[in-house]
Amino acid sequence: MSNKARHRMTELIHEIRDHQFKYYVLDQPTITDAQFDALLRELQTLEDKNPELREADSPTQHVGGGFSTQFEQRDHIEKMMSLDNVFDTDELAQWFDRVEKEIPQPQYLCEVKVDGLAINLTYENGVLVRGLTRGNGVTGEDVTLNVKTIRNLPHQLKGDSLPAIMEVRGEVFFPIQAFNELNESLEEAGKQLFANPRNGAAGSLRQKDPRVTASRPLSVVLHGVGAREGIEFESQSGAYQQLKALGLPTSDRFKVCGTRTEVEKFIQYYADHRHDVEHEIDGVVIKVDSLSQQQQLGFTSRAPKWAIAYKYPPEEVTTVLLDIKVSVGRTGRVTPFAYMEPVKVAGSTVTNATLHNAEEIVRKGVLIGDTVVIRKAGDVIPEVLGPVLAKRDGSERTFVMPNICPDCGSKLKAISDGDVDIRCVNSRSCPAQLRERLFYIGSRSALDIDVLGYEAASALLADGILKDESGLFAITLADLSTSEFFTKKDGTLGAIAERCIIDIAEAKSKPLWRVIVALSIRHVGPTAAQSLAREFGSLEAIEAAPIEKLADIDGVGPTIAAAIVDWFKEDWHREIVKMWRASGIGQHHQISELAQTITGLSIVVTGSLVGFTRDGVSQAITDRGGKATNSVSAKTDFVVVGDAPGSKYAKAQELGVPVLDEAEFVKLLEGGKAALGE
Repeated sequence: MSNKARHRMTELIHEIRDHQFKYYVLDQPTITDAQFDALLRELQTLEDKNPELREADSPTQHVGGGFSTQFEQRDHIEKMMSLDNVFDTDELAQWFDRVEKEIPQPQYLCEVKVDGLAINLTYENGVLVRGLTRGNGVTGEDVTLNVKTIRNLPHQLKGDSLPAIMEVRGEVFFPIQAFNELNESLEEAGKQLFANPRNGAAGSLRQKDPRVTASRPLSVVLHGVGAREGIEFESQSGAYQQLKALGLPTSDRFKVCGTRTEVEKFIQYYADHRHDVEHEIDGVVIKVDSLSQQQQLGFTSRAPKWAIAYKYPPEEVTTVLLDIKVSVGRTGRVTPFAYMEPVKVAGSTVTNATLHNAEEIVRKGVLIGDTVVIRKAGDVIPEVLGPVLAKRDGSERTFVMPNICPDCGSKLKAISDGDVDIRCVNSRSCPAQLRERLFYIGSRSALDIDVLGYEAASALLADGILKDESGLFAITLADLSTSEFFTKKDGTLGAIAERCIIDIAEAKSKPLWRVIVALSIRHVGPTAAQSLAREFGSLEAIEAAPIEKLADIDGVGPTIAAAIVDWFKEDWHREIVKMWRASGIGQHHQISELAQTITGLSIVVTGSLVGFTRDGVSQAITDRGGKATNSVSAKTDFVVVGDAPGSKYAKAQELGVPVLDEAEFVKLLEGGKAALGE
């Protein structure tokens, strides 16, 4: 009996811990509370009958999940090697020569080099049991609990014939879009920012509390195999196919090449398109595809002879920091920025770069007059990385954060204790805040009024046509005739004036969620606004809602709820809502007259569709109760694929998310999941 009891207790402990992890860390329970309680009771009963078999760390001996990461050091089963690097075609040619001296006419596998954190994962009988960082190649940090929170990484492999043991190696990374969103949220909260996506991935994976890691949208891609029992591979490309069949996330960004020229074309392609990839890359890895040939070539003390990393030049340049100035945003936040000698980086000339806040300036150690290193990836705003200390001559000076607003003269202060950001409290009449808010109303994120650009917004305020945003939707042609911006040299109204009136009139029919975004309530972006519109259906209902009800809404939460309540406390804010309502805006709530066929469904669209514009497809989803999201995760219900789909399509395939073409998408809109036979 004791052996049977021991076996069942072991099963229960593993099962309960797994469910605790899903509940406490992932916030994704897969069984009911009653079912969980039944498992715990069964274990408790067995332990009471067999006290000698009770384990000290049994779930019955602890309250709640009790999950934390200790970062113990553990050995890899098989050494985790590094890669040697080359930096130009001449060095690459020398590597080719060495390889082909021993292996005539090899096949090469080329793949993008993910700029992430190296990870080694161990599966036993198809179950993920351990995740280690690279460490020194022999020993790494145990980050198993944190690794298990990565949404595209399976805890259980697929298939009937699973290897007894298999180490798989790869990179944990932060998708660039998700990284930028995280840094924006950290900046808004007054917290220290991550320097780059790789640091963000490393910092997120090394959190003591795995729940923090779970809140970060990390991803992983696998590109190698270590020790293994019960599975064999003939080639690197074949291994990727087998890993993918097991449900593991591998990259589609690889190619088997038969010649050096093909390899060089692959390298050049991603040099030209490195910013089209969803994650940062810093080069291309070239491997001999055949595993038997890999064994023949062997290793040095630190790296395989059969692989090389071709590193792209860093997208970093130096320039002189002429001054540090500050700008005031639409919510009053004062942001320092670097004013520099013009320099070309990543294909464009830049003069300004963000410095985020005063603490960041101190942390980076930059002084006015420094030669600084700046970095720019794709369309991301340039960032100052730090000073070149060897260039200092003693003329540099320390930046002092101003204590009064440069635009209105109001006192600057932190809104709450511990807030690293300072704000202009004159939100009602500060010219900078007014201009930024008015400009934001016309942005694609809000009401998408094309004519309401920065210059038009500035003119409306400078010429006294508007005192704030409250009168925007009551503007007439007569009002615009008083502004040089909207008139011709002869004093008659220009075409831009007529366009302005037409565009503003059209904006009145925009859905409620866009109106909510346009109000510039702190923390409230499109996602929260859509949730509010679906839940309440009117601005009046949002204003009247208690904070507890707001906080309970999916996509809102306590921080946003508090910001909404605080916003509506201001008399002049309520006046804006009153005047907009009188002008007919905000009457088209999110729950439209269309049938709510996809209520609650999360849908991602990638590629171009024939029958929908980019904005139109999002509108079609939200008008029918769905959520139009930008990133694919395990929580995504459908991915709609059009012409020239991006990486989201590959991500959907990796995660097993259902994929629809445009015709199927139309069916879904019209009849919901039932129309697809589900």
